[in-house]
Amino acid sequence: MAVKRLKTPPTKSTLLNLKRKVAFLEQGHILLERKKELLTRLVYERLKQYRQLRQDTKICLNKAYYWLSMTHLRMGHKALKQVALGLSIPLNINILPQSSIGIQYPAVHAERLPLQPVGLMGTESSFDETRQHLADMVVLLAKLGEAETALWRLLEEQRKTQKRVNALKYNVIPTYHETIRFINSSLEEEERNTLFQIKVLREKSHQ
Repeated sequence: MAVKRLKTPPTKSTLLNLKRKVAFLEQGHILLERKKELLTRLVYERLKQYRQLRQDTKICLNKAYYWLSMTHLRMGHKALKQVALGLSIPLNINILPQSSIGIQYPAVHAERLPLQPVGLMGTESSFDETRQHLADMVVLLAKLGEAETALWRLLEEQRKTQKRVNALKYNVIPTYHETIRFINSSLEEEERNTLFQIKVLREKSHQ
């Protein structure tokens, strides 16, 4: 596939300008390559964390639903619904903006609070177990949500960076190099023609 070149006049000033620009582009390409490598490392780290959190959340979810089904069986739907009314959520959740190499994503801080005591009348010991496991599940889901959001944003930035790297490597920089080669060739040809004309003029002047 033939490399395209820029439509610019083949002059010395254009050549110097293009050489400055291509040096800047090559430096940018190096920086983007480093960014791509860093993003790849961060993606693998986040992916490992995400997979572990998914596994932990699945285990916690199974436990929570087990205790919920036990409580539902022992207390009944009506009593369970009644005793749950008025209970405060045993969680403290804060969502703050966070940045990693310029990529913004929400940082979720979830903390489980002490369980609010309830009257003993009509309750079952499994009720507190259910509340505890459900609270633990929500904390893990919050962490999982943060990990997943960060992972997808890192992957998107990695894709964009790879696209820029490829554009510079296979399109932009080769176009500049081809243009520089063409201008060099044109200037050399022009210089040869000039020298030839000078030589002809000298030979005529000595006749």
